[in-house]
Amino acid sequence: MLKDNSLQNDLPKAIGTLSVVRAGKVEPFVRGVSAINKIPIAESMAVNLLGLADDEQAEHKFHGGHLKALHQMPITTYHAINEQFGLNAQIGSLGENLTVITDGEPMCERNVCIGDVYQFGDGDDSVQVRVVQPRRPCYKINDRLGNANVSYFVAREGIAGWYYQVVRTGRLRANLPVYLLARPYSFAKLSDLWALINQKSPIDTAVAERWLAIDCLETSWKQKIANKRRN
Repeated sequence: MLKDNSLQNDLPKAIGTLSVVRAGKVEPFVRGVSAINKIPIAESMAVNLLGLADDEQAEHKFHGGHLKALHQMPITTYHAINEQFGLNAQIGSLGENLTVITDGEPMCERNVCIGDVYQFGDGDDSVQVRVVQPRRPCYKINDRLGNANVSYFVAREGIAGWYYQVVRTGRLRANLPVYLLARPYSFAKLSDLWALINQKSPIDTAVAERWLAIDCLETSWKQKIANKRRN
């Protein structure tokens, strides 16, 4: 597929600061066990191809692995949840590893694209990551917030954040600068991907083919698009 290089002359671009890095251990939860309780780390932590060295996941069928190495949740998601349900959910309470504070518009599904490559930090131990898929919210965020409707709302609105694939290992800590290094698919906003998946009508063939040609889009999301493609 011919990639969109229209923005490449403006990159790399400093976009903000990695304000918090979180890792968690598997522990008893409301139903079974979970590692959703991610604690801010005080010092730097090594990042390998599976994510933060001391981070754990309870259910490897749904969490972790090379294509879910690190999870970032937009700070805007918490505002949406709190406004919708009258809650006071705190940033960092839904299992994300990373929180980024930007210099302008907050990072969210409307301005993050599949294929984006970001760098956290400077120097030889900086970490580079690629956006490969959105997060699918599960019932555990309902248990975490004590409301059975949050997961459905987050999926319907497409505001569950996204997963990174690690493309260069290094170390992460709070207060590192964040850079957007590459945006090869500027059309592939996460909000548009969620809209395609959630729409009731079939996906136009040309639109589907454009998404299916993205080399780094995780396979299960490609399959969802293929299944809804207009015959």
